[in-house]
Amino acid sequence: MQRSTSDSKHGTDVKLIYAGGTFGSYGQPLAPLDVDVFLPVLQSFLTDELPYFSWLENSLIKDSSQLHACDFMHFYTLILKAYEQGQRQFVLITGTDTLSYLGAFLAEAFAGSDICIVLTGSMRPLLDSNIVSHYQRDTDSDAWDNFSAALRLAAYGNSGVQICFGGESWPAQTVQKIHSHDLMAFTGHGRAAYPASSYAKDLPVARRQHWLDDRTAALNATQARAEKAVVHALYCLPNDADVLCQQLNALSKKAPCGIILLGFGAGNLPHSQALADALDQAYAQGHMVVCASQCAFGGVSASYAAGSWQYEHHVIAGERLTISAIYARLLWLLLHYDTPTRRRQRWSYTISQNTSTRH
Repeated sequence: MQRSTSDSKHGTDVKLIYAGGTFGSYGQPLAPLDVDVFLPVLQSFLTDELPYFSWLENSLIKDSSQLHACDFMHFYTLILKAYEQGQRQFVLITGTDTLSYLGAFLAEAFAGSDICIVLTGSMRPLLDSNIVSHYQRDTDSDAWDNFSAALRLAAYGNSGVQICFGGESWPAQTVQKIHSHDLMAFTGHGRAAYPASSYAKDLPVARRQHWLDDRTAALNATQARAEKAVVHALYCLPNDADVLCQQLNALSKKAPCGIILLGFGAGNLPHSQALADALDQAYAQGHMVVCASQCAFGGVSASYAAGSWQYEHHVIAGERLTISAIYARLLWLLLHYDTPTRRRQRWSYTISQNTSTRH
């Protein structure tokens, strides 16, 4: 299905991807409408005031709480192939549960390119489920405003991956959901380093082709790793250190994976020699363990002895990265690089560029 309105600011075609979520949900209980049903309805609401765009066919329509690594790879592959064919500007409509995770993942995956991707969704469905005789826009919903703003932002064409929500937009890897049902459900910030700093405003043809060749050559291996790639989170509670040690030892027996330690405050953890040994063992077996803070803002630091001890046992400091961004970076490293050594080297390179990131 194709639909066009007046040209965008740069006269380019924005590709719209509908992936389900609250935005396109309808009925009691709410569930995403099939694409063949929803897109014609959305099309009927459009006006000539919006930029030119067309649909990019997508077979994966599901609630975002059900998304996993293979689904993230689906969207990466879908957009990558369109980018290879010359498309550069995209809007992705998805659910809010994992919107920040998917956005941060795409930011990592497309780093080094000049692509423009804007993700959005809504806290209330576009359609009024109280009206059953026909589909009608819910005038109290945030869906239409979010969609319109995202489309205009994508038409402007700034390189990078952004999330547009509630009248604001931010680099995707800085965004986190802070409210479970309020319309102003997300926040982020503009002072982002890598991967936002790696996007080129105007990528020379040769460099663009080199980037594409590299990603295309690695695609099959990356897709295969997604079948087994897992990122775990261990949430620290006021328990004895042995509890965390037991959880870590259980994960260490599995194939190399990503592990996020959600510490107290600035990344503080309960200490024991057994837990220190478990961290050393996890490293020896190829796992990447990253410390994050349970706090919404501020990140971690090594200024407290209660937290600094872990970094002597191969734990990686998550710095000021959000939990979503840490998950996304770990997942991309697991998918794109074939050895624990290369993954850690790449993390060290990218994390050093985030020292200026602030919440």
